[in-house]
Amino acid sequence: MHARLILTVFLSAAAVAAEPASWEGLTFHKAAGPLAAGARAGDWPRFLGLEDRPVSAETKLNHALPAGGPPLVWECEKGESYASPAIVGERLLLFHNTGGKETLDCLDAGTGKRWWRESYEVDYRDDFGYGSGPRAAPVVSGGKVVTFGVASRLVCRELETGKLLWEHDCEKEYEVPKYFFGSGATPLVVDGLVVVNLGGGGERCVAAFDLGSGALKWTTKHEWGQSYASPIPWEVRGKERVLVFAGGKSEPSTGGLLSIDPATGVTDEPFFWRARRYPSVNAASPVVCGPGRVFITQAYVDRDSPCNGGVMLEAGPDMKFSAVWKAEDFGAHWTTPVFHEGHLYGFSGEKDRQCELVCHAASDGARKWARRFDFPLKYPTGEEIPVGLFRGSLLRVDGSFLCLGEWGTLCWLDLKPEGAKVESSAQLFVATQSWTLPALSRGLLYVSQNEPDRQTGKPSRLLCYDLRARE
Repeated sequence: MHARLILTVFLSAAAVAAEPASWEGLTFHKAAGPLAAGARAGDWPRFLGLEDRPVSAETKLNHALPAGGPPLVWECEKGESYASPAIVGERLLLFHNTGGKETLDCLDAGTGKRWWRESYEVDYRDDFGYGSGPRAAPVVSGGKVVTFGVASRLVCRELETGKLLWEHDCEKEYEVPKYFFGSGATPLVVDGLVVVNLGGGGERCVAAFDLGSGALKWTTKHEWGQSYASPIPWEVRGKERVLVFAGGKSEPSTGGLLSIDPATGVTDEPFFWRARRYPSVNAASPVVCGPGRVFITQAYVDRDSPCNGGVMLEAGPDMKFSAVWKAEDFGAHWTTPVFHEGHLYGFSGEKDRQCELVCHAASDGARKWARRFDFPLKYPTGEEIPVGLFRGSLLRVDGSFLCLGEWGTLCWLDLKPEGAKVESSAQLFVATQSWTLPALSRGLLYVSQNEPDRQTGKPSRLLCYDLRARE
């Protein structure tokens, strides 16, 4: 009898632990409506989503944005972070810095309630006055979640419980230096390997670790350091490759595109593409543009440099890259352009108010149009707030483009080679540094507000919006 009682108590405790709990900082507003009949929906397990590009297959979304934004399901306060959340099933992973600790929160995707929280101390302060939180998004694969912190700590946990499976302090183990803004490239999980844009000492440019054990499987030797561009998978000429747009803090500035065999770590012939000036970075992920072609772009401009803006590359039979065309006026800073129906769409420009949304033909690089979007607001005092899309993020979804502007403006855009049109827009908040690509899963949109709201004073938050269309 006593043994049965102990077992009953244990099971009851386990049942309680299996349910997510409310927590301080969470505000639940209203449950999302049902998915529309026949709607396509799915997970968002990593940066850039299921397709490793800013494109989603979800359908039947609400394109008519009210002035205040779509219905707000829940919101939670968050620490310093530029990392997108990851969502698999009912679990959402939020990676941020809370009180000097890099913290991974596993939240219920529909309610914001917490399944578990794990954290560790981190000693990092941004040298340029930006946030000191993580930049790289969590990656979920095979029931595990991998994070790469701003101080190069690589951690793998069990998705269900948060249990630590393995970790590497790459700053110490692989002599990763403190780059301009710390480490910021999201790892890629491919064929059971965690591929990291490492930039370690001894020319350990890229490294791959076994997802199950954390054991180092290979390193790619190259002088190029760690960039802020996340690796992406690529299939070309019947071969599997991983594309890494490398290039970190170095003098003279070096960097460019690496095409790596994920089975061995061996790289094909690299293609140099990097601004010459010291304070420059490569940050936008490569964009695959049809069989054998890939577009890379950087925003830092040097007079008489051969590497300004973007370049379309083609891999030959020997896997050597050649430049098909160059576009000096297509320099994406860190947001990844979208390739759609033979054209590239993206925000071009290094500075916020210099930035414009552009369209280029993928065949020859010809610019079709360039446009700036302004959404001026006013403080209660009457002072105008110069809000625009600036260095915004684009997501191709449901037959249109969903855009989050740098100051918190959400828009549905109709983008075609003939021009650009705003379908609807809403000012979600007024906060700078809204650089994080929103995540979309099962008709719910997750938006990161990385700075306090200048109108309401609300702190940094993660906001969940109901974007499901109504029948």
